[in-house]
Amino acid sequence: MTFPLNPHPEISIVIPVYNEEKNVEEAMRRIQAFMSLKDQPWECLIVNDGSRDRTERMVREALASEAYPNFCLLSDATNRGKGFAVRQGVLASSGRMVLVTDVDLSSPIKEIEKLAKALEEGYDIAIGSRAVHSPGCDVQQGFKRWLAGRIFNLFVRILALKGISDTQCGFKCFKKEWAHKLFAKQKLNGFTFDVEVLRLAQKEGLKIKEVP
Repeated sequence: MTFPLNPHPEISIVIPVYNEEKNVEEAMRRIQAFMSLKDQPWECLIVNDGSRDRTERMVREALASEAYPNFCLLSDATNRGKGFAVRQGVLASSGRMVLVTDVDLSSPIKEIEKLAKALEEGYDIAIGSRAVHSPGCDVQQGFKRWLAGRIFNLFVRILALKGISDTQCGFKCFKKEWAHKLFAKQKLNGFTFDVEVLRLAQKEGLKIKEVP
C-alpha cells in the first residue's frame, strides 16, 4: 500500500472494487484526466475487495507506470463486501472532503463539483440522487434497476430513514470529520452499508443534501 505524496489533499476519492478488470483502468484514466484540471491537491484510494480476476494486477501495473501519482491501492485477499471495502478506504483517507463512488462511474466524476458545492454551503453530507431531478443531469438507469431501487428505497424510508429519496446511489461526499466518525461506527459489510451510514448521520443530526 503506497499513499500519494501530498499529505493534505482537498478531496479524497474512495473506490471499492471487486472483479472489475473491465472498468478499473478506464475509471482511473477518467478520474486522472478530470482531477488533473483542478487546482487543488487530491488523492484516489482504490480498495480491492478480494478480487479473483486481474483487477489488482491491473491497478498495480498502472501505479508502477507513474502515470497516476495521486492514486494508491489498498488490497485484501478476502472478499468481505462493499461496506467493508468502503470503510477501509474512508478511514485511510485524509482529504478535507471524502467522495465515495462506484468504479463504473455511472455518476460521472464531474458531478463531484455539485456535491462539493453542497458541502461548502454548510451541509455535512451530500449524496447523489436519481430520484431528485434537475435539467442537465445525465445519469441514466435501466428500467429493472430503476424499479428495484425505487422499491428498496420505499422500504428504507418506511422502516429506517426519513426524508431521503435515494440511499443507494454510489456517489456520496462527506466532510472529513464526519466521514471518519460515521465509518468508524459503521458495521455492515454488505450493500446496505449506505443505509446504516445515513441512519447514523441522522442520529447525529447532520445536515444531508440530496443532489440531482
